[in-house]
Amino acid sequence: MAQSLAQIYVHLVFSTKDRRPLIADAQAGPLRAYFAGICRNIECPLLSAGIVADHVHLLYSNSKNWSVADAVEKIKSNSSRWINQNRTTRGRFQWQRGYAAFSVSASRIRAVERYLETQKEHHATLGFQDELRKFLKRYRVEYDERYVWD
Repeated sequence: MAQSLAQIYVHLVFSTKDRRPLIADAQAGPLRAYFAGICRNIECPLLSAGIVADHVHLLYSNSKNWSVADAVEKIKSNSSRWINQNRTTRGRFQWQRGYAAFSVSASRIRAVERYLETQKEHHATLGFQDELRKFLKRYRVEYDERYVWD
């Protein structure tokens, strides 16, 4: 095949360093817009974002030109730089070192978007760590609890 084609949807999840609740509600909109800009610049269009005080969910279409790891590095490094430059939190802001990325079928895009849109309500009853454990179990990701959290 002469042309390279891909349609890979990724549900990306990562938290603030030590899961500290540093993202104010008022910052969610501007941060969402900044994530969208980063994703657009790396040819990984952002479809939806769920942002709460201690973590972020992003749903994007991964470019055929980027590995998931490289796209995540760009998203996290550029957004943390922007947060620090705009002083939206007290002290130096950092994301956790790791992340979780899950493939999403095209038929499930709308369901994932709805899930991301209701993050605030969802986390009134379920914490980030329990939520991530559920995703890891659902997607059958093997992990060592000692190394998941930082």
